Amino acid sequence: MSQLIRDYIETVWNQGRTEEAERFLADDLVQHNPHLPNGRRPLVEFIDGLRQQLPGLHFDIRRTAAEGDLVFAHSLFTAEPGARGTAVIDVFRIADGLIAEHWDVREDVPESTTSGNPVA
Repeated sequence: MSQLIRDYIETVWNQGRTEEAERFLADDLVQHNPHLPNGRRPLVEFIDGLRQQLPGLHFDIRRTAAEGDLVFAHSLFTAEPGARGTAVIDVFRIADGLIAEHWDVREDVPESTTSGNPVA
């Protein structure tokens, strides 16, 4: 299941190949991001619009983990090459081989951390 998520992020988000979204996303995707409605189509439209505004956007997956029907992805999102970026954790529920539900949390990457450890 982790490979499904890696392929989804690389294909649909990083490469912008939203015509491939039906390979990854359930039509009735349940969305917990407060800025997006449910469904595959609204997410595809959002990705297309965002990529028009930020053609250099990229998710660098740092790690994934799976438990039961859930896959967790910890990524560094950058809007353009060289940007400090945002640490993102996505949680996906998989059903029938497709992403059926999605949650995410984000935190801007600070210039430094007290521990000296990166957040992404």
